[in-house]
Amino acid sequence: MLKIEVVSDVACPWCAVGVHALGKALDTLAAEGVAFELSFQPFELNPDMPPEGQAIGPYLAEKYGIDEAQIRRNQALLRERGAAVGFAFGERGHVWNTFDAHRLLHWAGAEGPAGAQHALALALLQSYHGAGRNPSDAAVLLDATAQAGLDVERARALLGSDEFASDVRAEQVAWMEAGIDSVPSVVVNRRHLIPGAQEPEVFARELRRLAAEAPAA
Repeated sequence: MLKIEVVSDVACPWCAVGVHALGKALDTLAAEGVAFELSFQPFELNPDMPPEGQAIGPYLAEKYGIDEAQIRRNQALLRERGAAVGFAFGERGHVWNTFDAHRLLHWAGAEGPAGAQHALALALLQSYHGAGRNPSDAAVLLDATAQAGLDVERARALLGSDEFASDVRAEQVAWMEAGIDSVPSVVVNRRHLIPGAQEPEVFARELRRLAAEAPAA
């Protein structure tokens, strides 16, 4: 059994690519009879982002030191890589805080049925990177909750409280202390790291290799 943990952030466009590529790889492995357990772990690219967020152009220029021409090139590459794994990027004009999205994801993993956390992660990535919606807005988060087949009223109560806030912060600290400083990062059996938004074939090859080695580990 492979324990696969995806350390990611809803705000990260490469996470949208990586999560969809990993999903394709896992479909292949499941068809081959490889057993795995998938979960999502929190990482905030912008933990200090205020509630009103920031326009994406100034944000990227300030955080990464890139100009408008480089931003356009990066976005074109993202659209190309996204299309290759079945994800269509839309217009994203703003960056927001994602802490509440991580609280929801934690809840889905802790209390939801099998596959619910993955479904919620996909819904959140589509909402932001596909539709440009604000992932810190409660209505947007509840829409994603409904799309994932989870209890909307339970999620509403969670968002109106600070439930799971300390758990998420503790997990973020633990992953940073473990050396995770960029996302997406795919951690297997808490021992192996597959960094970045790899192509499905790369994910499948590495996971297949780790599954073959697991009995002797």
